[in-house]
Amino acid sequence: MEKRAERPPAQLAFDELGTPLRDTTFVVFDLETTGTRPGPDGITEIGAVKVRGGQVLAEFATLVNPGAPIPPQVVELTGITQAMVYDAPRIERVLPAFLEFIAGTVLVAHNSGFDTGFMKAACEGHGYAWPRATVICTVKLSRRVIPKEEARSYRLSSLAMLLGARTRPTHRALDDARATVDVLHALLERVGNVGVHTVEELVDYLPEVTPAQRRKRHLAADLPARPGVYLFKGPSDEVLYVGTARDLRRRVRSYFTGSESRGRIREMVALAERVDAIECAHSLEAEIRELRLIAAHRPAYNRRSKNPHHAWWVGLTDEAFPRLSVVRLPRAGTLGPFRSQADARTAADTLAGATGLRTCTQRISATAASGTPCVLAELGRCGAPCAGQQSVLEYTPSVDATRGLIAGQDGRPLHLAADRLVRLSEAQHYEQAARHRDDLAGLVRAVGRAHRQAALASIAELIAAAPDGNGGWELTVIRHGRLASAGVARRGVPPMPVVEALVAAGETVLPGEGPLHGASGEEVGILLRWLARPGTRLVRTTRPWAEPTAVAGWRGWLDRVADARSLENLAG
Repeated sequence: MEKRAERPPAQLAFDELGTPLRDTTFVVFDLETTGTRPGPDGITEIGAVKVRGGQVLAEFATLVNPGAPIPPQVVELTGITQAMVYDAPRIERVLPAFLEFIAGTVLVAHNSGFDTGFMKAACEGHGYAWPRATVICTVKLSRRVIPKEEARSYRLSSLAMLLGARTRPTHRALDDARATVDVLHALLERVGNVGVHTVEELVDYLPEVTPAQRRKRHLAADLPARPGVYLFKGPSDEVLYVGTARDLRRRVRSYFTGSESRGRIREMVALAERVDAIECAHSLEAEIRELRLIAAHRPAYNRRSKNPHHAWWVGLTDEAFPRLSVVRLPRAGTLGPFRSQADARTAADTLAGATGLRTCTQRISATAASGTPCVLAELGRCGAPCAGQQSVLEYTPSVDATRGLIAGQDGRPLHLAADRLVRLSEAQHYEQAARHRDDLAGLVRAVGRAHRQAALASIAELIAAAPDGNGGWELTVIRHGRLASAGVARRGVPPMPVVEALVAAGETVLPGEGPLHGASGEEVGILLRWLARPGTRLVRTTRPWAEPTAVAGWRGWLDRVADARSLENLAG
């Protein structure tokens, strides 16, 4: 068999040599939890130390109320009791500060899969994005650096003793994070002796990097160090994966190092033959292009929704006694979008219960109803129009209240639902009240989200600017809830001529049907998050941008739901 010569790795340019370890900001963190299975809750303590060049820059430490009992064996191990966490903040309150603390750093943890697994689950469960940071596991690094003959164990306590750490681990988060800092510094000294001096070299040094991964590093060599979207393509030029990056070259190179530990993505990298890149003006344009490209190509290795327009909606049926129906196609007067049919159905049932709409699916005559009242009628939660006990005129207020809430003009249905929650709590029907509380919170969030998205999508053209961090402006033209064009006015460049050029070159958007005028809920949501960033300004808009106020006063109630430790507190 003929042996083919391998392509030599491309020589790196000076700006590709990587970040020196002495200039790298690390955040070494540790968690204490109620168990070993990651979930949205279960964290009892977070400790983190920010270091650079061997110096401690800052520390982060807090107890966390896990929202569940702490098992006795965990109390014995950590010393963290239920009383200690009773008044501590819940994880959803802690996450914003912690994510800000670790922003732009290299993360380090001892057995990092455990700690990052819990943090990722917490972020996902509470609506936060876990950063795409480089993660160094000191367990894996120590196994690579320290031979078994030297280390009796690779547990943190053993390594701390072996390497002369100044802090001894105590199964408390900050102490263990401090001990891990000392272990990290000792390990970095050792790898420096074998020529590892940058973060990229350190990641490559870990054993998970296969020769096949390293050989494909040249695929990133010609990519720009600019924000944009990258597309991994396979042997038949099919799109395997789509992603975004602030620095295309650096992000794509990370797929060929040990920082990429996802099995599916490693499989994708093994299949990839080339990487295409689309430069974008700024991160918002990249995120929108990623969404659209995933929908267009449906890449096999992307887990993100490949059908952003395939959402669920809730609307009134067209009949004498309308009911709420869950539908696929939006039309005027529908509520949504919802990601799942189950979420839409729950919202419909909660809204129907608040307004007194019927939930049965039979078609009822306006003048000759002859049905039999159901259980809901016996409980006083339905007027029984099916049995002729409620006329069209008597039923109309329920329909009007529902339409008013969906349109953002009438918030009474939410107050009626909240009154029912109070009655259930006062009657000590706590299990039923808890379900109703969660359903009502979901409805409030859904209505608020729908109103915000519909308000933006109704505007024919909105132009906004956000600081780029360097004295310039990131510019965006939005038409009916869709990104029409994007650009940047660098520092010293007058922004208005750039704005006019973007308006002239922008995509023509013809409004479609439904509350979002044809835009996808995901795209409108991304635009809203960008517009809500601190410092973002409206340049001009074709009509005033105002959101309905039907749920404006419910933010405090949602905060109470998130913090409530008992239904007695919520009802009080």
